[in-house]
Amino acid sequence: MNAPATADLPVVVIGAGPTGLAAAAHLVGRGIEPLVLEAGPVAAAAVRAWSHVRLFSTWGEVVDPAAEKLLAPTGWTRPDPAAHPCGGDWARLYLQPLADALGGRVRTGARVTGVSRAGRDRIVDADREEQPFVVHVEHAGGREERLFARAVVDASGTWGTPGPAGGSGLAALGERAAAEHVTYRVPDLKDPAVRARFAGRRTAVIGTGASAFTALAHLADLARADDGAGTKAVWILRRGISGATFGGGEADQLPARGALGLAAKAAVDQGHADAVTGFRTEAIERDGDGRLVLLAEDGRRLDAVDEVIVLTGFRPDLSFLSEIRLGLDERLQAPVALAPLIDPNQHSCGTVHPHGHRELAHPEQGVYLVGMKSYGRAPTFLAMTGYEQVRSVAAALAGDLEAADKVELTLPETGVCGGAGLFDAPEADETGGCCTPAPQLVQLTAPAAPPVTAAAGGEAPAGGCCGS
Repeated sequence: MNAPATADLPVVVIGAGPTGLAAAAHLVGRGIEPLVLEAGPVAAAAVRAWSHVRLFSTWGEVVDPAAEKLLAPTGWTRPDPAAHPCGGDWARLYLQPLADALGGRVRTGARVTGVSRAGRDRIVDADREEQPFVVHVEHAGGREERLFARAVVDASGTWGTPGPAGGSGLAALGERAAAEHVTYRVPDLKDPAVRARFAGRRTAVIGTGASAFTALAHLADLARADDGAGTKAVWILRRGISGATFGGGEADQLPARGALGLAAKAAVDQGHADAVTGFRTEAIERDGDGRLVLLAEDGRRLDAVDEVIVLTGFRPDLSFLSEIRLGLDERLQAPVALAPLIDPNQHSCGTVHPHGHRELAHPEQGVYLVGMKSYGRAPTFLAMTGYEQVRSVAAALAGDLEAADKVELTLPETGVCGGAGLFDAPEADETGGCCTPAPQLVQLTAPAAPPVTAAAGGEAPAGGCCGS
């Protein structure tokens, strides 16, 4: 089969999450036909997987302008811009309606297994840029298909590739064998079966980001409940505790994010969680009762726990892009020009500079990694950043370089100097100089609600720095 003329082809968007659907909306607005391929059975499948977690961003920050314009003729009503949705709300009230508005442009149960240039593997130079992209897709049930595209926008996120417990970036010895008692997601303690798994148990929580804060706060809530007596968390930190450990706190311009850190701190202060610092997990063993024992690289051995929650971030799946020429930073696995702007040693969500198609470009012209995946291993992503990325990329693909280069974005500061910080050694106490009202503690778990089904249109790093 000969490849069709490139100009007549759609732009393939990988992933029907927040950024992928926004990319499609911007492309439609530019008169370019998108084809969105979603591996999950429904749109926003990754977001639905953390439907119980509340975002620290408001509705006003997680609705894309081009998407809202596409939704307007359908009678869609925008939720209260000042309210904080949980993942289920975001999917049910915005992402699924957006997917419905895009109609047949969104295909679910379609997993991309490979991207290349038609008739050209990674090595071949001859006439490479004149060839369309070829995208291999595996559908639910095993059927395979080959599609052609004029460009590829990869918004597949990082939800499917969480970081391991091991302190060296590799799975700890015994981690896979203990899989029955290890989870890499914030547990939904409103689910009776999940609640029973953690109630009255001792649980290790590994990680220092918003997801870890959320898990600690949820476990503390369980410990205070009538059915949670004896619930205890052991918080495993690979570095020490400093003034920046719990985020911006009262100085955070996203009050719900500041409150999240304060809730995690309260869990420790009130004795619901014990913090273990400078602990790099090397192995997970079992004691005589079958409980899990964590061993550190420095030889320390913790008391046994019943469950382990690993929340050490996410990393991009680059396997299906192996035939594409990508220019990635050797540390973050983010586009080379973008990496210095998002380095978590220097930047938080709010200190990232505006960026667009030029920072997201690769040696392979016509390929863009956007959304959470564009950040590689950096955890500092906000949804509104992804929306501005795809606005710029859509403009560039339409040939409107003036609009594509005019990248503007105002992000809320964390109130913590030095950014998120991936350094291992404890730092001196760092407090921000931003004077903002003290945040109120917000409800960190979503209210109990009937299960959301695909038919009902409801519903992928967590707590509000949301990926695609």
